[in-house]
Amino acid sequence: MKLLLASLALVLSLQLTKAEERPPNFIVIFCDNLGYGDIEPFGSKIHRTPHLNRMAAEGRKFTHFCVTAGVCTPSRASIITGSYSQRVSMHLNDRDYHVLRPVSPYGLNPDEETIAEALKKHGYATGIIGKWHLGDQPDFLPTRQGFDWFFGVPYSDDMTERIWSQDGSHWPPLPLMENETVIEAPCDRDGLTKRYTERALDWITEKKDEPFFLYFPQAMPGSTSTPFSSDAFRGKSKNGPWGDSIEELDWSTGQILDKLTELGIAENTLVIWTSDNGAPINKDPADLTRGSNLPLYGRGYTTSEGAFRVPTIAWWPGKIPAGTESAELCTTMDLLPTFVKLAGHEPKSKNKIDGHDISPLLLGKKGATTPYDAFFYYYLDQLQAVRSGEWKLFLPLDDFPQHPHFKRKSKDNSPLLFNVVDDIACKNDVAAEHPEIVAKLTKHAEKMRKDLGDRGKPGPGIRKIGHRSNPVPIVKLD
Repeated sequence: MKLLLASLALVLSLQLTKAEERPPNFIVIFCDNLGYGDIEPFGSKIHRTPHLNRMAAEGRKFTHFCVTAGVCTPSRASIITGSYSQRVSMHLNDRDYHVLRPVSPYGLNPDEETIAEALKKHGYATGIIGKWHLGDQPDFLPTRQGFDWFFGVPYSDDMTERIWSQDGSHWPPLPLMENETVIEAPCDRDGLTKRYTERALDWITEKKDEPFFLYFPQAMPGSTSTPFSSDAFRGKSKNGPWGDSIEELDWSTGQILDKLTELGIAENTLVIWTSDNGAPINKDPADLTRGSNLPLYGRGYTTSEGAFRVPTIAWWPGKIPAGTESAELCTTMDLLPTFVKLAGHEPKSKNKIDGHDISPLLLGKKGATTPYDAFFYYYLDQLQAVRSGEWKLFLPLDDFPQHPHFKRKSKDNSPLLFNVVDDIACKNDVAAEHPEIVAKLTKHAEKMRKDLGDRGKPGPGIRKIGHRSNPVPIVKLD
């Protein structure tokens, strides 16, 4: 009997040790066009987000978490590669401008190492559910970029069937795909969040006994003027379709957290919840029917704080200090090296990346600070602003395609300096009072120009975009 008990104790001990040694799982929930002020933990008074409230109460809010572009494709390229979109040439091309369109010859170069590939080589199962938007030709699909499984749409939900006036190409009906097969076209956009969530729960359950990475780029609120939602949420919020879609996203998040708890893997799973850029908003910021970036200044699609700073919550029970907040600057580029580090490996990429390991900030280590000496705000290929510490400098420009502060017809757009910590709405330009800070941030900009270039002048640090001749629609057209 003693021998039997000893044997059982040894087996149990080995099992516990094995479980403890297993690297953590990672889930990234990446909303589309959702603004800084669209959820309750970041100040919304109109959208009900109880599950995100729970996530924030049990996790850590990041109030200075940034994307690298105010629009879809370049932002997604950064989270996938750990690099500025300019470095991987996913910021601008001669056919699609700043976001990839259907039947494009361009996409993320397969030579780039993605976050999925970086984790896969360390034994991770990798899946993506949702919006890809990094190329719809076979070479560029998620299953060719390190993901074991893909369920979702290849680009934005507003890119439905039409003849595109710019080049006469015929866009197919919006396809819903599993791996590289179209299973529905046009897909039912009303049910996307619900269907995505159900498939996510199934995949997590299937992979619960091995380390996994789930990239979950939600389709909503999305790029349409009236976001979609399922019957259970349509017409139920106080803010029309925009609010309906956000409250369903909150429900979806709750389903994920509950499933992790039910499976007993919550304490071994890091969940990051964020958005790909700020909300487009209406001309009147008080009109919330196209989202809210308040109290930040500006709309999505620009280099404003409202475009680049996104609501972000990290949740990892027992690892992340509950109910805490970080005001240190972090970015989506940091997730790739951070996940690799937390998986027990040194972040080493065959290509240069711009992200940093932010695990000390995630875990609330005493004295942890931002790894960024400087962070850069590009609009397309134009460097418009640079941030260092609490300071953000808009560089002097006399020609620009779009700008959150400068007027197009003015030829005297002097530098603007804002303290984005104390002056969160960017109302007070203090450039005249701090010439030394203007000079310091200008030097940072000059250094970046030598690496990634500036408008019309690409730098030596830029790598090639993926290209495929003679692209064909992903759905066979009559």
